[in-house]
Amino acid sequence: MRLSAMGDVAMTVPVLRAFVSQHPDVKITVISRPFFKPFFEGIPNLSFFAFDEKKRHKGVAGLLRLFQDLKYLNVDAFADLHNVLRSKIVRSLFALSGKKVASVDKGRTEKKALTQPENKVFQQLPTMFERHVKVFEQFGFTVDLSHPVFPDKAILSHEILTIIGEKKHKLIGIAPIAQYDSKVYPLDLMQQVIDKLALDTTHTILLFGGGKKEIELLNSLASNKKNVINMAGQLKLHQELQLISNLDVMLSMDSGNAHIAAMLGVKVITLWGATHPYAGFSPFNQALENAIVSDRKLFPKLPTSVYGNKKVAGYEDAMRTILPESIVLKTKNVLLNHQGIKRFKM
Repeated sequence: MRLSAMGDVAMTVPVLRAFVSQHPDVKITVISRPFFKPFFEGIPNLSFFAFDEKKRHKGVAGLLRLFQDLKYLNVDAFADLHNVLRSKIVRSLFALSGKKVASVDKGRTEKKALTQPENKVFQQLPTMFERHVKVFEQFGFTVDLSHPVFPDKAILSHEILTIIGEKKHKLIGIAPIAQYDSKVYPLDLMQQVIDKLALDTTHTILLFGGGKKEIELLNSLASNKKNVINMAGQLKLHQELQLISNLDVMLSMDSGNAHIAAMLGVKVITLWGATHPYAGFSPFNQALENAIVSDRKLFPKLPTSVYGNKKVAGYEDAMRTILPESIVLKTKNVLLNHQGIKRFKM
């Protein structure tokens, strides 16, 4: 069970994909919001159960109905990969019914030590992928993430190709928005990054985001350049996943798009402001050098937040210490060094 948010749900995918590959005699049912169902399509021995937040499974009574619905699946164990109030209630009901249960340890104490302004313990914490593996170990299952296999790049539909043109160029995805301002690279600097990358006409740059405000913002960043295309609002989620699987690189904030690209085997460059990859939220199977962080010498309290929702006075410009030229150079180097990775057919 993992209900939200988008990036967190995407982070379960590589672990579940490895699990079913290494334990083909085990069936998994993922409980999540219906919107996220496309994340799990094509994974063998995995079915999806839609959590109806608005009606059937709303409130405490709804969680009781959810438990009753899940009982019909005759599960042997319940893995809580969310560990919030709602999932705890369902987990407790399974435990009371005699089923094995396990939950993810989010490491809240360690993360507090990493982000506190004084006496900071600045060290790499276990990744969320490692924490998810620990959940399955409680049931007696080992999961090896060291040799990941990813789905084949999707065949792009006529509808997608009509928007982006025939795939003759390198495809660079850029997701410049995040939920919290402290995780967003200054847009004037991001404009410089886009402008510099767009000078190479062998690149097609695709901007990703959602919502009316974001569409307007991304239109502004596209700046009427022929090889910069705003994809926001143009595709459904399953189509967006198909397109992202064809990217040569994704440049993203510490946000959901980074994890979506990573779960599809795409090389990801991430930019970090108030947050830091040491908290365990770096995208799956990505080199640490592809995580570009703000300057801790100038802003020694970084990271100031696990999720980016906490603001610290005087730290508003921390991400300005990441130079546009360094992002452009990193992106070009990743494109040059792009190597094939092991994939399986959907």
